[in-house]
Amino acid sequence: MQSPVRFSSCRGVAFEIKPHSDPFAIGNETKDEPRSGSIRRLWPSWNQLNSSKVFPSSISKSMSLASSHFCDLDPDNNNDEEDDDYEDDVVLQKLEEGDHHDENSEKDHKPIIPSASKRQQGGARKQSGSRLSVILLDQGLFTVYKRLFAVCLTLNITGLVLAATGNFPYARNRTALFSIANIFALTLCRSEAFLRVVFWFVVKVFGRPWVPLPIKTATTSLLQSLGGIHSSCGVSSVAWLVYALVLTLKNRANTSSEIIIVASAILSLLCLSCLAAFPLVRHLHHNVFERFHRFAGWTSLALLWVFVVLTISYDPKTKSYSNQLGSRLIKQQEFWFTLAITVLIIIPWLTVRRVPVKISAPSGHASIIKFEGGVKSGILGRISPSPLSEWHAFGIISDGKSEHMMLAGAVGDFTRSLVSNPPSHLWVRQVHFAGLPYLTNMYDRVLLVATGSGICVFLSFLLQPSRANVCVLWVAKGIEQNFGKEIEEMMNMQPKDKVIVHDTAVLGRPNVSQMSVDAAKKFGAEIVIVTSNPEGSRDVVNACKASGIAAFGPIWDS
Repeated sequence: MQSPVRFSSCRGVAFEIKPHSDPFAIGNETKDEPRSGSIRRLWPSWNQLNSSKVFPSSISKSMSLASSHFCDLDPDNNNDEEDDDYEDDVVLQKLEEGDHHDENSEKDHKPIIPSASKRQQGGARKQSGSRLSVILLDQGLFTVYKRLFAVCLTLNITGLVLAATGNFPYARNRTALFSIANIFALTLCRSEAFLRVVFWFVVKVFGRPWVPLPIKTATTSLLQSLGGIHSSCGVSSVAWLVYALVLTLKNRANTSSEIIIVASAILSLLCLSCLAAFPLVRHLHHNVFERFHRFAGWTSLALLWVFVVLTISYDPKTKSYSNQLGSRLIKQQEFWFTLAITVLIIIPWLTVRRVPVKISAPSGHASIIKFEGGVKSGILGRISPSPLSEWHAFGIISDGKSEHMMLAGAVGDFTRSLVSNPPSHLWVRQVHFAGLPYLTNMYDRVLLVATGSGICVFLSFLLQPSRANVCVLWVAKGIEQNFGKEIEEMMNMQPKDKVIVHDTAVLGRPNVSQMSVDAAKKFGAEIVIVTSNPEGSRDVVNACKASGIAAFGPIWDS
């Protein structure tokens, strides 16, 4: 019987949960496993050569939980039934979105790595708790995301209370407008085209040496946590619409049945969207969340236009609809907010194209997808085999000149098909989006920490000129074997003081948190940006902050 697949996601980063480890997961070798053969080039430790790119293998090992994410730090392949049940709850996968995993296809390809004792595993489980608690709680109860959510919700609730008590007559008379305004705000927080402009502007304005570091880090925290505003505005729009319906039903003589029916339908769809986005539902049933959010959103937008047209054209005195709609529409704020929402939603779909691609597979576990055209550093992109059903986000590797590429781990149906049956064309969104890595250019000296395929989004900072002086720390298993010579050569051609590579197939699994702290201090980094699984990112961020170094990593719903 096939195990269910679960997902949890961040902005541009979706993690798929599966019960078995991916061959890219990092782990220690067994005693019988040779330390040479498939890995042709071994980077020596700093203790052996001062010019090496690798930390010594004697570094203490991490205590992170097991994970099969392509970027994960410590896989745990136990065949015991108890451990399989545990892995079901805690194992994460990949940086691409929405791939399904076939458990049976992995059974014969488990990497051989030593496992901890039952007592040790039990201790790790006690410390880390459930995957959901790691995602939602381990980052803290008072994160910027949660504070933005609370502030936005408090402002809306305050407005509602004032309107209900008669102290805010404008809001009481325009309750539907406040609901639409909240929908506009949540759409704005998720508009990749708008945020691309915002990120560019922020880097231009704050990316100057004289801007204090606390202002830069505060801005980074804010931009990374816009999902808090998005979620809060979604809940607030429902609250305002409920209040609008209550007032409308109390004054039913001055409205029409059609308006009430359409408003009720919009409210139902908004409520279902909020329920689908609830963290537990989104964590366990990501595909349901993603598709429902999209199609329910489109349906709500269509109904919103109907609602705006009906409410503006309805005359309560004659109890009929006016024919002179155009002149009345352009004078109403509801019309302009709805138009803005429509434009923001349509823009990315206007850029969808089916483009030729060149796909090669350095191993049976990954593919390199090449596209025409250079892309700036720190940018991510989305690809799809079928644009209306699924989109997958990947970091982009580019020298900024003639082409760019993505590295896709073969961990789901779509990504495995890229290896076994590579297509000649894929659907892409030509408006690439900016995320946390893009803000690297706001700083002077940055340590970029990546595990596994997380290196993708950071490689561009090495291949093309960037304002920031960066050092890249990469921890992965079987560099040449799993990622191919092209990726390995990209790393090898960089100055030795700019790249630190730790191949766990050769040197064993390190304590990445301590490794990051040491590298940041040695490099003199202002901040550390990490791309790993939730536990790995959390550990690195917490370790750096404890050492007085600002650090950022992917967060839930960023």
